Amino acid sequence: MSSVDRLIAHTLGIPEDRVTDDLEYQSIREWDSLGHVSLMVAIEKAYGVPVDDELTLGLRTVAAIREFAAGTREPQAAPRAAPDEDRVTLHRGLEGVVFDRTSITHIDGAEGVLEYRGYSIHDLAAHASFEEVAHLLIHGELPDTDALEAFAKELRAARALPQTVLAIARSLADAHPMEALRTCVSALGALAPRRADGSDEMYEQARAAGVALLGQIPMIVAAHHAFRNGREPVIPDEETSYAEAFLTALLGERPTPAAVRFINRGMIVHADHSSNASAFVARVGTGCRAGMSASLTAAIAVFGGSVHGGAAERVMTLLDEVGSPEQAAAHVAELQGRGEPVMGFGHRVYRTEDPRVRHLRATVVELSEERGDTRGLEILDAVAAAMRPYGRHGVAPNVDLYSGLAYRLLGLPDDLAVPLFVIGRTAGWVAQVLEQQSNNVLIRPLLTYDGAHGRAYPEGNR
Repeated sequence: MSSVDRLIAHTLGIPEDRVTDDLEYQSIREWDSLGHVSLMVAIEKAYGVPVDDELTLGLRTVAAIREFAAGTREPQAAPRAAPDEDRVTLHRGLEGVVFDRTSITHIDGAEGVLEYRGYSIHDLAAHASFEEVAHLLIHGELPDTDALEAFAKELRAARALPQTVLAIARSLADAHPMEALRTCVSALGALAPRRADGSDEMYEQARAAGVALLGQIPMIVAAHHAFRNGREPVIPDEETSYAEAFLTALLGERPTPAAVRFINRGMIVHADHSSNASAFVARVGTGCRAGMSASLTAAIAVFGGSVHGGAAERVMTLLDEVGSPEQAAAHVAELQGRGEPVMGFGHRVYRTEDPRVRHLRATVVELSEERGDTRGLEILDAVAAAMRPYGRHGVAPNVDLYSGLAYRLLGLPDDLAVPLFVIGRTAGWVAQVLEQQSNNVLIRPLLTYDGAHGRAYPEGNR
């Protein structure tokens, strides 16, 4: 290994075999902004040349540093942000911008494909337990029998909530469940033990914190629901599955097998969806080294927005407004005539039917038949039929269309639709945070300024 490679490895504090041409600034956590400055200082000392801003921009890869050290050519500086705002290409909402790599979730929006770690959502929804899927997302592989039991035991151990958090949930009995959930998750972070040196979580600590939150979040939702209904939270049996334990705590009684199947399947199809808004926010928090609880608190806050997870609750408003299957076509035409969206249709990624829809509709059919009430299903199916002409333009049913109706069939209020979505999505958020942390970088996009310049402070205000 050359002396420059040893210099890079020593300065960044990495093994020498990691110094390859592919290594570049911010591609690994050790080569962050501070690491880059340290590397430039080390190069100045080693080669006796001043490293100015232009050279600092050019020496951002191992390949460029090797060529500089060999004296073969001057490195080309990375282009700076154009000073002329008129020449900047804007990507509103970061649409089309790929900000990192992932091995968690694959989506093909044109073909309607969704895979977790390479496994089709159709196979997982049909055959897996949520515990298996959560393990797959967080650990990267489906568990064998021993690994599944160890993971389930870890989740069960986290069910008991601190009294402080229960007191907060009780005090927020009149709040929206999403507001209460966000506040209680933030409180869990405040109560968690902190590292003595104040540094950010190490990977294993973050993983343990994430799995604990995966066990605690459903119990927060259930406890808050109990308090606002004037009863004390129910502690589920030790050996019950994740889905059954949650439903028992939520309903205050043993759920039916059909209800457990729906919740299990619903959690699986909601578990992750690549770089959606809430997952991106969780990664931004992790890039800032905010910690697992803080990153998930931010994700929950974003998820409650009406065009993100909050859309599931608004579908139920649509169902009530339509009123009957016979009115579906007229109501859709009225909304389209006013230029208003039909909730439960269209997706930022999918240009065909969301692959999760069929699994949620199948369980809604089962629940409707079990309860002898198919009217809601008939209304939503009629709305879907009225929206079919828009399908060729990419406006097809999405995951929100049938989920809220299933919760209503379980006797749950509409405002629980989004918190129940969160419970499944927590597994994905934890996986995304861990993936971000494993090769962390500060996520810092830019804004182009188009405001006034050179304004004088008013004399009268001096």
